[in-house]
Amino acid sequence: MKKIIVTIDGWSSCGKSTLARQLARELNYVYVDSGAMYRAITLYFLRNHIDWTDEREVHKALGEIHLDFHFNEKTQSSEMYLNDENVEYVIRDLVIAEKVSDVAAIREVREFAVAQQQKLGKKKGIVMDGRDIGTVVFPDAEMKIFMTADNAVRVERRFKELYEKNPNVTIEEVKNNLEMRDYIDSHREVSPLRKADDAVVLDNTKLTEDEQFKLALGWIHDRKKAGK
Repeated sequence: MKKIIVTIDGWSSCGKSTLARQLARELNYVYVDSGAMYRAITLYFLRNHIDWTDEREVHKALGEIHLDFHFNEKTQSSEMYLNDENVEYVIRDLVIAEKVSDVAAIREVREFAVAQQQKLGKKKGIVMDGRDIGTVVFPDAEMKIFMTADNAVRVERRFKELYEKNPNVTIEEVKNNLEMRDYIDSHREVSPLRKADDAVVLDNTKLTEDEQFKLALGWIHDRKKAGK
């Protein structure tokens, strides 16, 4: 059976990355966390004091950025490398989360990341999650999933995730951050977050990780059989 492209878009803290990793592992596909790319670019901008409102500074900085994914045998997952440095854990910090939507809204940044993402998908057999994967990066993908969940559930999930790394974080900070990211992601001029017309909606408010995995996997198998 031929390999396909699976895209997973949706709001922050809906479990897109978790589902994408599970599906890639089960299907023996390559998993690409597009959000990690934008986080890594944001990290570079912050570290190097890049003024991302200045087009010339952004253009010069992007020319100095090399992004890559390396598979970690121990964790059995792909990790983000920025200029040959493993930044997988650094980019998950709330400081990055607070700025990443602003950086990702910049046209040249998105064009830079999308070009790299499309290269990764040329051979198919890929699962990629993000905000505009099914609408902009791979508009012709065979399987598109759009994830959503109740806002309160999303806040609680994100808070638990961040609390493990930073016990000083408050639920109010997390709530404000999610609301800000939702607004920026859905209102930006370039590639705003929206559901592709042919995407299947997966609302996981009341689903366990295992339940959503089995549901999505069933959809993919049905799509692959239909396409053969």
